[in-house]
Amino acid sequence: MAGSDNGALGRTFKVVRILQGISLVAIIGMAAYFISQMVSNNNAPSDVIVGTLSVTCIAVLYCAITYILYVDNILPFLITTGMDSLLLIALVVVAVVVGKPLSYLNCRVIGSSSVSQSTYQLGLELKKSFSKEGSRVQYSNWIGASRVTCYEMKAIWGLSIALCVLFAFSAICSVCLWRRSKAVAPKSVEA
Repeated sequence: MAGSDNGALGRTFKVVRILQGISLVAIIGMAAYFISQMVSNNNAPSDVIVGTLSVTCIAVLYCAITYILYVDNILPFLITTGMDSLLLIALVVVAVVVGKPLSYLNCRVIGSSSVSQSTYQLGLELKKSFSKEGSRVQYSNWIGASRVTCYEMKAIWGLSIALCVLFAFSAICSVCLWRRSKAVAPKSVEA
């Protein structure tokens, strides 16, 4: 593969970008599936899931472009550091908003007899929400609808936390690569 040889730092940058892309595509797939389920029931999708999908679509496009620019040795590292930092902030917001109600939810007990009453109430709430055409699905109700949905949302939450770490790491790699590219080559002294 073509591109500059930036040693271990450059290889690390590439690996982090690939891991970011894989995580982002997984989140996009799960979020799009949830939106599809909500829309097929004639309901407006949850703002939380739409926001998550929007941020991750922008981020995956950004990762693809910066990876190509890096391989072609025309990536502006300082701008990349700033953009990675902005995406880090956006992903922190996604992780907090997605995770806030999830942190209190135990997916294993959804559907068990110990919570049958709360499950029944949740079912009534969802049925009421789904019976109104065009009504907006409440995120807090959606995540507790089934055990599978709960686990998938926790996967989205976990991947968004992992992406926060990866974008922080790629921002650090970018600034280090920028400093390396700006370093002055030592002058040779002839005697």
